[in-house]
Amino acid sequence: MQMRIVWVCAALVVAVGGGGCVSTSTECETCRIPSADEPATNTGNDLSQAVDAPSHNTLTEAERAAGWRLLFDGTSTDAWRGYRAETFPEQGWRVANGMLEHTAGGGGGDIITKDAFDDFEFRTEWRVAEGGNSGIMYLVDEEGRASWQSGPEMQVLDDAKHADGKNPLTSAGALYALVAAPRGIVKPAGEWNSARIRFEDGVVEHWLNGERIVRIDLDGEEFAQLVAKSKFASMPRFAKNRRGHIALQDHGDLVQYRNIAIREL
Repeated sequence: MQMRIVWVCAALVVAVGGGGCVSTSTECETCRIPSADEPATNTGNDLSQAVDAPSHNTLTEAERAAGWRLLFDGTSTDAWRGYRAETFPEQGWRVANGMLEHTAGGGGGDIITKDAFDDFEFRTEWRVAEGGNSGIMYLVDEEGRASWQSGPEMQVLDDAKHADGKNPLTSAGALYALVAAPRGIVKPAGEWNSARIRFEDGVVEHWLNGERIVRIDLDGEEFAQLVAKSKFASMPRFAKNRRGHIALQDHGDLVQYRNIAIREL
């Protein structure tokens, strides 16, 4: 399905909805910029919009001074490698129009940061296609066959079209299968969601679109009881690390990330 919405970079308007037109005029019908009151036509299936490179995947001087560093600059995957691998996957994951993207059905497996972190604040923006599913794991080690066997997960999901969206415990932003996410915060498929994970002194917080939706002490009795009643009870390394990698999940669906950054606390 063609998408009529375009990103504007400086004065150049680039149509990415399938026509291939490049114009410096906003009067081109194919490339026309929609007015503020015009409804968007992106149904969530076409995620081909380019990122406005000058305004994304960068840090301000104040952010750098506060300790933030980029994990993705819009062009390089140098901060990442495959899970239980020495190099970045040759399939599935790619850099596309300033976004770190996993293609639908592309394979490749999960990717993890080359560096490990203890107390940290991680942030990114993500969007999925209709019915899309992914996840952000943290405190990950590589002892198990999958990143989620050690790392708790912040769910990345199209709540409206994926079956997991019917359950708050597995909806977007939830600490997957353990701590529920409230309704009405995630944006629809095809739209960008801002996500933040903060971990300090054993306490983790999930933030979605500016709202804190999860806060729990991974060393506390409440969390221990939740794990004991879940599928993770059989995984001896689950949520045990206090230093580990960040992982982005290959769940077989189209998902895009941008503005990926971290600071150590």
